[in-house]
Amino acid sequence: MYIEELKGAEEEAVVKNGEEESSESCDQDDSVSDVSEIGKSFVVSDVKRVLIGAGARALFYPTLLYNVVRNKFQAEFRWWDRVDEFLLLGAVPFPTDVPCLKELGVGGVITLNEPYETLVPTSLYHAHCIDHLVIPTRDYCFAPSLGDICRAVDFICENALSRQTTYVHCKAGRGRSTTVVICYLVHHKQMTPDAAYDYVRSIRPRVLLASAQWQAVLEYYNLRVNMACLYGHVADKVLRAPRSTTSQELVAFDDSSVVIVTESDLDGYDSSLISTDDGGEIWADLSVVYRVRVAGQAALGRISCLWLRCRAQQKIPGNKLGRVSSCSISADHMGGINVDIHVY
Repeated sequence: MYIEELKGAEEEAVVKNGEEESSESCDQDDSVSDVSEIGKSFVVSDVKRVLIGAGARALFYPTLLYNVVRNKFQAEFRWWDRVDEFLLLGAVPFPTDVPCLKELGVGGVITLNEPYETLVPTSLYHAHCIDHLVIPTRDYCFAPSLGDICRAVDFICENALSRQTTYVHCKAGRGRSTTVVICYLVHHKQMTPDAAYDYVRSIRPRVLLASAQWQAVLEYYNLRVNMACLYGHVADKVLRAPRSTTSQELVAFDDSSVVIVTESDLDGYDSSLISTDDGGEIWADLSVVYRVRVAGQAALGRISCLWLRCRAQQKIPGNKLGRVSSCSISADHMGGINVDIHVY
């Protein structure tokens, strides 16, 4: 009987071990499949990026020529548009456009093109005293990163504070540059993303955001604008909280509040307790700390704590303590007044 029970226990242990091994192998298979799926998604993303990049490079000059022709023959197809007092949105500028931009008050240019799309070098902008911020971003389906959008929005804001216009452009002034402009409007003009998008389209009808670009706008709005408003609301509540009685303002005390220390206050002091080899020297520390509270409107209440410290800085006998040589008074933010009296 005992042997049979042992055999049964051994069989159950073998079954459990088998189940555990099978579950572990399943977990390993799942993890391997997850890793393989992630790897496949990265490969697909990279392939998509490469293909779109190759297509954008091949189509750059044909589409640029198409835009130039439309700009020449259609009055409503403008190369740039003024979106705000200090903000222009438009297509890639040519070197001949730089003096014209300077006449329009442009003090900064944000280029969201890749190097092969850039027609004006930074040195030419600097020759006309124009700052140049380059944020290379692939065309069509791609958007600037959140960090790049923040840099661009801050760049626009700094120029606006200096009353200088910023020209934001990509190739056609439709997608990448519009993403930055909308983020600026939702942050500094208190617009919602939908309202900002409609506003820009009313000025420049051909703007069009890809799904990734619209997602970048929403991410910026949720992370930088909404969170900033939330923190500002919490900080405002903290600042408006009622002040405690310990932080009430102090009223200055007059001469009647000064405490006079005389030699009689030091009677009974035994100088032999801290005598040195030379004998008879006294080194004593005394200080006065006043803790006062305001009672009523502007009346001085009472001294709640008194601590006297007096420092002797000369080698003199104990029975020759003299006069007060200096007095310093300071107040801290918690309602305390410190008075240091040095006695020689």
